Amino acid sequence: MTSSRNVVIIGSGPAGLTAALYTARANLKPLVIEGLEAGGQLMLTTAVENFPGFTDGIMGPDLMAAMRAQAERFGAETMRGNVSAVDLSRRPFTITTEDSVVEAKTLIIATGASAKLLGLPSERRLMGRGVSTCATCDGFFFRGKPIAVIGGGDSAVEEATFLTRFASSVTLVHRRDTLRASKIMQDKAFANPKIHFEWNTEVVDVTDGGQGAVTGLHLRSNKTGDEKVLPVEGVFVAIGHTPNTALFGGQLDMDASGYLVAREGSKTNVPGVFACGDVQDHVYRQAITAAGSGCMAAIDAEKYLESQGH
Repeated sequence: MTSSRNVVIIGSGPAGLTAALYTARANLKPLVIEGLEAGGQLMLTTAVENFPGFTDGIMGPDLMAAMRAQAERFGAETMRGNVSAVDLSRRPFTITTEDSVVEAKTLIIATGASAKLLGLPSERRLMGRGVSTCATCDGFFFRGKPIAVIGGGDSAVEEATFLTRFASSVTLVHRRDTLRASKIMQDKAFANPKIHFEWNTEVVDVTDGGQGAVTGLHLRSNKTGDEKVLPVEGVFVAIGHTPNTALFGGQLDMDASGYLVAREGSKTNVPGVFACGDVQDHVYRQAITAAGSGCMAAIDAEKYLESQGH
C-alpha cells in the first residue's frame, strides 16, 4: 500500500510530536511513524520535573501521551511500525515500513539517539527506579544520596561533577586505570572531594535488595577478580549515545559520531529533509530542547512546501 503525504515524521519523541503538532496546525496533515521505541527515551523515565508547565512534574509516558493526543487533535496521524528503508534520491521521498510504502514531499527526521547501556537485565528493569542515563534530567532526585557514575569519558566525568551538587558522594566506576576525559575535566574531578574512583572495575549487576529500587552495584575488579557490593541509591550510565541514523548513511551529512548535521535551523544537505531532536544534538539532549527543535523543523518544512508551490 502506497500513500502520499505533505509531511512524514520519523520518530515520536518530544521532537517528532512537536513537529507533528505544528505541521498539523498548519493543516499539512502529517504522518508520524512511531519507530521501535514509540515515545522515545522519555518512555524510560518515571518523573519529569524539568519540562516547563508542570509544577509538580509529570510521568514521562504521561507527557508523551499528552503530546501525542494534542498533535492528533489537530489532525496528525500516527502509524505504528519501524522504517526499514528511506530513499532520498528522488522526489517524492520514499519511506518503507514493514507493510507499507509512504511517499513524502518533506521528511522530518526525529529518530533520536539511544543511550548505550551495559546490557544487564537489572539495568533495564531498574531504569527510572534508580538507574538513569541523564544526570541533568534526574540528578535532583538523588539529593543527599550516594550514587555511582559508570564511564570514563568526558560525559561521565562531566555528569559525575554535576551530580556532586546533589549527591552525598559520587563514585566513578571505570574499567580502565585512566580516564579518557579531557585534562581539564579530569582535573576538576580529581579536585572534587565528593568524587571517588573505582579503577579497573566492571559492573556485574545492579542490585535492588528486592525493593524494586537501586540499593547497590555488584562490582568486579578486572585485575584481581575480587568482587564487592558498593552501596548506592542511584546509578548513572554514561558510556555514550548512538544516534539512530543508520537509515540515512550515504544520503545525509553526518558528523564524525554519526549525528545528522543540521544547518540554518533544521535543514539537512537534502532540500526538503529536516532533522530535529537528539538525532542532531549531542550537547543538550533535553526534552525541552528536542521539542524546540521539532518546532523549528515544522516551520522549516512549512516554508519549504510554500516555496515549492504546495
